Amino acid sequence: MTDSNQRTAACHCGQLRITLAGEPALVSMCHCLACQQRTGSPFGVTAFFSRTAIAERIGEDTSYRRVAESGRAVVSHFCPRCGSTLFWEPEMFPDRIGVAVGAFADPSFPAPHRAVWTSTKHHWVELPAEIPQYDGPAQPPKPQTSGTG
Repeated sequence: MTDSNQRTAACHCGQLRITLAGEPALVSMCHCLACQQRTGSPFGVTAFFSRTAIAERIGEDTSYRRVAESGRAVVSHFCPRCGSTLFWEPEMFPDRIGVAVGAFADPSFPAPHRAVWTSTKHHWVELPAEIPQYDGPAQPPKPQTSGTG
């Protein structure tokens, strides 16, 4: 993190960069097959930021649109030079942008708040007990009630 409370993520060659202000609203580890294919790894880790947190976007990108299991589109943006996927726009969360946590190249980056699609998690991947796990998409939090009923 810089002195101005910003984080910059970059593709492998450095041509494409995105700088975001503040902390992510959510960090999510996804084990769905689409994330496995996108990353070439057993899971993807995404930092979701508000779109208003985008401070700067530099470089050229190419995009790829796919329809997720939810039936909604996800548009991935990647570097046309090195092929690194840097960020994506989930139609399900139009006010947020997802950024690949590894692209920040920061080992002190916040840990995931949750793990989703664990039904397709590789059997040898062990997750910390403190990370909530969902077999499919994460369920929205239940509304809090007040009073004693």
